[in-house]
Amino acid sequence: MEIGTRNYTGEQTQVIQAAFMSKVYTWMSGGLAITGLIAMWVASTPELISAITGNTFLFFGLIIGEVLLVGYLISVIKKISAQTAGLIFTTYAVLNGLTLSVVFLMYELGSITSTFFVTAGTFAIMSIYGYYTKKDLTSWGNLLFMALIGVIIASVVNFFMQSEMMYWLITYAGVLVFVGLTAYDTQKIKRMSTANEIGSEGETKSAIVGALMLYLDFINLFLLLLRVLGDRR
Repeated sequence: MEIGTRNYTGEQTQVIQAAFMSKVYTWMSGGLAITGLIAMWVASTPELISAITGNTFLFFGLIIGEVLLVGYLISVIKKISAQTAGLIFTTYAVLNGLTLSVVFLMYELGSITSTFFVTAGTFAIMSIYGYYTKKDLTSWGNLLFMALIGVIIASVVNFFMQSEMMYWLITYAGVLVFVGLTAYDTQKIKRMSTANEIGSEGETKSAIVGALMLYLDFINLFLLLLRVLGDRR
């Protein structure tokens, strides 16, 4: 194999893709674990959960901070080191754990657990499909992006309208969008596997970006399914 030229045989490409996706899933799983542990810790600490839920500015400040952190990581990924990229991703997972701690106040623990496994199963099926399908899912990208924008706009509108029917339409539409995005993003990430030299900083940074994409798909799918399957307190 000639490292760096990316002139690989079919068999070599498959090995490289499998190794790269393993890194992606490792980073993603690590991020989910951090988020879950932080969320459970905060929810079980009265002082912390009171500080977050009792201060609107703090809660929305954390959410805005998360959005800015993701945007910053994507915009500077080519300039920063893999270590810095990993630190930013980890920080994002921690912040997300702080905001998601409120989920443990809103839903029964049993339904959170069962919904997590439903999400994990759905995610796994769609990610496997995206990885192994011979169909080019590129055309899904624009459609899913437009649908996602539609869901976001509808959610903002319904924040003021408070329509129960629209709430459920948005929820089910969102589930379909993130189910599709899981397959689309997996295929997209798979194609990123040969873009950098094996073991290079570029490869590690690409794996972190890929992990962030799938992490976001998983978290959003979980929250939407929780609306449908979760038992509220």
